[in-house]
Amino acid sequence: METRIEISELKSEDSDLVKQLAEFIKKKTQADIKTETSEIVVKGEGKQVSRVYTRLLLKKFLHQQDLKEHFRIRGGKENTLIVKATKVSEEEE
Repeated sequence: METRIEISELKSEDSDLVKQLAEFIKKKTQADIKTETSEIVVKGEGKQVSRVYTRLLLKKFLHQQDLKEHFRIRGGKENTLIVKATKVSEEEE
């Protein structure tokens, strides 16, 4: 089973976050992680690398890094998740 995570918008925030995310997923799933230019590929077997569990891990990672208000997780094509920057509305002053 293979799940792809589109990280181009997260990468523009901080390239260290991509490394931390890859390490976080590897530690939690024990899967093979391959980091490419704009995506992370998670390969493995069983529920540990399912799209649902990977999505949960992404949400946990964003919460731990205090980025939950800045990014959200969207579903893409088959077995693809997208880390998307949230639109910031202008606050009234």
